[in-house]
Amino acid sequence: MTKRLLFYWLLSVLLNLPIIAQIQEPIKFNTEWKQNTDTEAEIIFNAKIDNGWHVYSTELGEGGPISATFNIDKIEGAEIIGKLTPIGNEIDEMDPIFGMRVRYFKDKATFIQKVKITDKNYLIKGYLEYGACNDENCLPPTSVDFNFNGTINNAVSNNESKDENINETETNGKLNLTPLKIGSAEKTDYWKPVISELNSFGEHAGKESMSWIYIFLTGLAGGLLALFTPCVWPIIPMTVSFFLKRTKDKKKGIRDAWTYGASIVVIYLTLGLAITLIFGASALNALSTNAIFNILFCLMLLIFAASFFGAFEITLPSKWSNAVDSKAEQTTGLLSIFLMAFTLSLVSFSCTGPIIGFLLVEVSTTGSVVAPAIGMLGFAIALALPFTLFALFPSWLKSMPKSGGWMNVIKVTLGFLELAFALKFLSVADLAYGWRILDRETFLALWIVIFGLLGMYLLGKIKFPHDDDNQKVSVPRFFMALVSLAFAVYMIPGLWGAPLKAVSAFAPPMQTQDFNLYKNEVHAKFTDYDAGMEYARMNKKPVMIDFTGYGCVNCRKMELAVWTDQKVSKLLTEDYVLITLYVDDKTKLTTPITVTENGKERTLRTVGDKWSYLQRSKFGANAQPFYVLVDNDGMPLNKSYSYDEDINLYIDFLETGLRNYKK
Repeated sequence: MTKRLLFYWLLSVLLNLPIIAQIQEPIKFNTEWKQNTDTEAEIIFNAKIDNGWHVYSTELGEGGPISATFNIDKIEGAEIIGKLTPIGNEIDEMDPIFGMRVRYFKDKATFIQKVKITDKNYLIKGYLEYGACNDENCLPPTSVDFNFNGTINNAVSNNESKDENINETETNGKLNLTPLKIGSAEKTDYWKPVISELNSFGEHAGKESMSWIYIFLTGLAGGLLALFTPCVWPIIPMTVSFFLKRTKDKKKGIRDAWTYGASIVVIYLTLGLAITLIFGASALNALSTNAIFNILFCLMLLIFAASFFGAFEITLPSKWSNAVDSKAEQTTGLLSIFLMAFTLSLVSFSCTGPIIGFLLVEVSTTGSVVAPAIGMLGFAIALALPFTLFALFPSWLKSMPKSGGWMNVIKVTLGFLELAFALKFLSVADLAYGWRILDRETFLALWIVIFGLLGMYLLGKIKFPHDDDNQKVSVPRFFMALVSLAFAVYMIPGLWGAPLKAVSAFAPPMQTQDFNLYKNEVHAKFTDYDAGMEYARMNKKPVMIDFTGYGCVNCRKMELAVWTDQKVSKLLTEDYVLITLYVDDKTKLTTPITVTENGKERTLRTVGDKWSYLQRSKFGANAQPFYVLVDNDGMPLNKSYSYDEDINLYIDFLETGLRNYKK
């Protein structure tokens, strides 16, 4: 990436600039005809796959993602030999979302279909259909058309010279979309493209634009927690006093304290960058859903929790810290200060290690290449800040709370939290392997017990090995107990199917709930676009079009976490006509429809093809979930909305469209 491109990229992130919805073309296919002998040939499909995307292989089975399939529309003078064969570096792993093993390709893929020539003149016409996804979106079932004809030893594509033995048909490039006019739209063309009108509203910025800020704040919160642990808090006054007393020049002492704080930031930031360099973005993406990875992190959090409860102490070898400490005493200047900061990092590991571990677990599952560095930056700033502030204002040292039993209370509280979050990662592995030991109600029951016990501990009803015998409960501790017990009570209705939006990001999906009394689910009024638009016109209501897919995980998340909100549900069922269009619906059309895209003819064979084409041609997008509000002429009422579980943003999205419709 050039410096200019890097500058613009950073500027867009900092300013949170909107990104206009557009057709995604992460997969580019070539189609080749290769004549092996006079009677045998191969049709070869070569794919170039953009970074972060993957194309699924063949024969994955029902209930899984879209498999690559070879389909024939017309064949004369030839016959198919065997099945479509995937070639290349195929990845085979358990997918916790689909609950089955899936096979897919990254970077590039090749599929080969063998053909036997049975007549001198032959014709073979058809298409390859495939599915592709990244960590946020999935493309609808996509087809790569081919048409080869010729004579033995002279096979050609319908758009290539007959003098060549190998022919290629490109499917990449800018799409030239021709609107399709279907249904009872004689008075109003509901299929008329409105891409420029939709883009004029701007584009909804989803979670990704805020993820870096969230990660930084998470790291900052972790650093603040680490400050109040027994390994860090007592060191603050001793270290600051050392800097102020080591020289008669107060300014130099303050400068050394600033250097000490900066060294802490550098050390932890380096740790974050090391995580990035070791794993890389693609590996972090893969790890987020890897069952073994989640089991290991679950075990790590359980060990840290036991350490916080006082079962044992996790420490690095003492010779490490002693060696660094002695080296710091032998050196002078900036190196000495840096080594002192490194000594702090080693000595405080037993307290900061569990917090750093959990932080790295969380940022690893985001799949962001810079997430570990950003998280560690926030952690380090929070950890280094008091050393510099107390150096600037030494009088504050007198008002610092002294070390005591309250620090152990914080450690044990963190232990309960580590225990609760360990179940989250165990849940991912449980879904992947189909153990069904952590169904939603089991998970919630364990969380209710954990936070109930935490509340009892904070009230002094439970004791751990390092707790003192003081039976008094401070006011802050009492309120912490109140919050924990209230949270445990809040989760109880979830055992009977209540959505519990506060824990929806952690608990297993609703479909794992065996006993569910909750029925507040939103269902579409129409699954046919033209019929729904006609109904909305007759009843004078705006329309929300929901482009979704049966295999779209984020679509289900939106429906469970957002649509079940009472206000959202009321808007969708009473104020809008909801039309849900499944772009992977395999129902065959009564009559195939021919359209033009990128200057080439394309055949729409299924209902899903039809709705996918509608999304591309009318709205200029092809990823799901995709929500768009339109009036009775099919014109947009607001910017589109994709995956973002912020209920307030979704309500604003719907209400803005409603206001624009009434105007």
